[in-house]
Order: sequence, then structure tokens, then C-alpha cells
Amino acid sequence: MLPTTLPQNGSLSARDAARHTAGAKRYKYLRRLLHFKAMDFEFAVWQMLYLFTSPQRVYRNFHYRKQTKDQWARDDPAFLVLLSIWLCVSTVGFGLVLDMGFVETLKLLLWVVFIDCIGVGLLISTLMWFITNKYLLKPPSKDYDVEWGYAFDVHLNAFYPLLVILHFLQLFFINHIVVINSDWFLGYFVGNSLWLTAIGYYLYITFLGYNALPQLQNTVVLLYPFALLVLLYILSLSLGWNFTKGLCWFYKYRVQ
Repeated sequence: MLPTTLPQNGSLSARDAARHTAGAKRYKYLRRLLHFKAMDFEFAVWQMLYLFTSPQRVYRNFHYRKQTKDQWARDDPAFLVLLSIWLCVSTVGFGLVLDMGFVETLKLLLWVVFIDCIGVGLLISTLMWFITNKYLLKPPSKDYDVEWGYAFDVHLNAFYPLLVILHFLQLFFINHIVVINSDWFLGYFVGNSLWLTAIGYYLYITFLGYNALPQLQNTVVLLYPFALLVLLYILSLSLGWNFTKGLCWFYKYRVQ
């Protein structure tokens, strides 16, 4: 596909302008949620694989979308659908590992989906959308602000590796292998290392997402939390804090 072209005077017609509003894009995105056959699940799986191996290639595709469809945010909800399935399956796995009953697992699933994923995701996306538009836009780029939908996509991209590491890989270690849900050093060393890797992935992929936007500057500040993350990791090992044990306790407390 070739990049879309604008009229020679640089302005859009009223009809084209209406098609490029945030409301029109949101309506198109939500409408496709009801048409599974129209979703490109194969491409969504490709993105999930490359978020682990080469996340830069994923954001390169966002550049292509901007050139061909004049928007940075995804217009296909297939990635969100697959992420939701991953979240549901891994949460049921947590319920089994923590010996929860059917009702307790269902409560946990509702909490994780609607609060941890959707609620926190909307909050983080809105916060990053505000920060980038308020403080990181280049002065001549005030008319080319960061799309909220793109901020939400960046969060989903960064959330997926975190989900796989903490909600899937970690399941095999909670009660088996090194039993990270315990108070001995090897247990919380492995568990806290998984947390360090997962949150580190989240920060790095978030940085790549906003660094890919040409209208932003000084995006390296998004990497600064790495220093605090490493410091917290070292402190947790020194004091014997077990993040995984705390997560398991929190999940059980939620469903009581």
C-alpha cells in the first residue's frame, strides 16, 4: 500500500476530516470487535512474538500504519482480543495454583480483567497521554499531538510481556521447582528476578513506543525509572521481600 496523500493545499475535505476524528476511529475500532472474521489474528500473533524478540519491528509497523491510514493507533482489535484470552487463561491458572474454588477463581478473573487490566490500563494510558502531550512535544508539533489510542496501544504492547512472565512463567515456580512462594533466599531471588525482568520489559517497550513518534523529544526520561527499579530489586533481596508471595496473598485476600 502507498502512503495516503493530502490535497495540494494540505487541507482535508469535510467528509475526510470527519473520518479522521477520534470518535470516528473509536467507532470503527469498537465495531470490528463484533466481526471476528475481519480481524487479523495472524498478524497479532506476529506482533506478540516480536514484542519479546524485536519490539522495534512492531513499532516500525506503526509507522507504516501512519503512512497508509493516517493514524498511529491500531484499527484492528485482534491484539486486544488475544491479550484478553491470555489474561483469562493465566488467571485461571493462578486460581488452580492457589487452590481456589470455582467462585473464587471467577471473582479473581473479574478483578484482574476489569480492574488490573482495563482500569489500570486506562489510567496509565491517560496519564502517559497527558505527560507526553504536555511536556514532551516538540514546539513546532503542537498540532500533531499523541493520540490517546496510541498511548493505549503502547500500554498493551508493554503489558503483554509482563503478563506472560508474571502470570504464566511464574506459575511453574510458585509451588514447584524453586518454590518462589516461600521465605528462603533462592525462592524470592528467582521470584523478584522475574518481577525485575517483567517490569523492565514494560519500561523498555513503553520507551520504544514513544521514542518512535517523531513529534516527541527527550523521551529518554521514560527510562529513568530503571534506576529506581534496580535499587528496589537490590533492596528487596537485602531485606528478604518476596513480591510473588505478596501477590499471592493479595489475590487470596481479594476473593475472600
